[in-house]
Amino acid sequence: MTFSEYEQLSFERRDNGVLLITLNRPEKYNAADERMHHELARVWADVSSDPDTRVAVVTGAGKAFSAGGDLAMVERMTGDYDRVSHMLSEMSDLVYNMVGCEKPIVSAINGAAVGAGTVVALLADIAICATDARIGDGHVKLGVAAGDHAAIIWPLLAGMAKARYYLLTGEMLTGAEAERLGMVAKALPSEEVLDEALNVAQTLATGSQTAIRWTKRALNNWLRTAGPIFDQSAAYEMLTFMGPDVAEGAAALREKREPRFPSATGDS
Repeated sequence: MTFSEYEQLSFERRDNGVLLITLNRPEKYNAADERMHHELARVWADVSSDPDTRVAVVTGAGKAFSAGGDLAMVERMTGDYDRVSHMLSEMSDLVYNMVGCEKPIVSAINGAAVGAGTVVALLADIAICATDARIGDGHVKLGVAAGDHAAIIWPLLAGMAKARYYLLTGEMLTGAEAERLGMVAKALPSEEVLDEALNVAQTLATGSQTAIRWTKRALNNWLRTAGPIFDQSAAYEMLTFMGPDVAEGAAALREKREPRFPSATGDS
């Protein structure tokens, strides 16, 4: 794919090889449907190979960074082996393409980042976040295991105790708390987030490209070492899509009520 072929990501070239990438479904709070998920999985390989890009900055259009997986997509996946198998492959591409991208990635987390949005927000090499942004991995509240990215990165960023707490409860945290825990590099007022991310990008774009890229490559060996942990968590997430809890979780979200998971009620 060339950048012009993307439908739900928009691109703007800035000075010195900085590429601004915007998740662009503001009417859905940039929730990832099948098309956006595919584009998010693919774009980092294109960024890595693009000779005109030195640094990528990624943000969300409108008020949110990304509200996670589109609920209609979740419902289409539930119990559908072919869709689930495809998503498992694409989920791996998203994580490993970000880890393997030769160019540094800066995330400008301008609002809520959930699910697939959190993958991009936290796997970026440098994350700049709004203090009042809400960040979380709500997989368990949907009735599926925390796959996507959580097991590979949250313990490294926040420590095991906090990672266990947030991933097992599905509780959200603010950008200010994320900065305190070390999950993001900086937390700023929302109106300053993108400008700061672009300033950081300019610093990276005008520095020694070999030094910066090879430093990134070395640091990301921490994530490569944890690859088997991610692979297992992703497989478990997709396995839970074949069970009964996710259907109840999706229904509860759509009906705005608390879920009654079959595995917790003895009905499974």
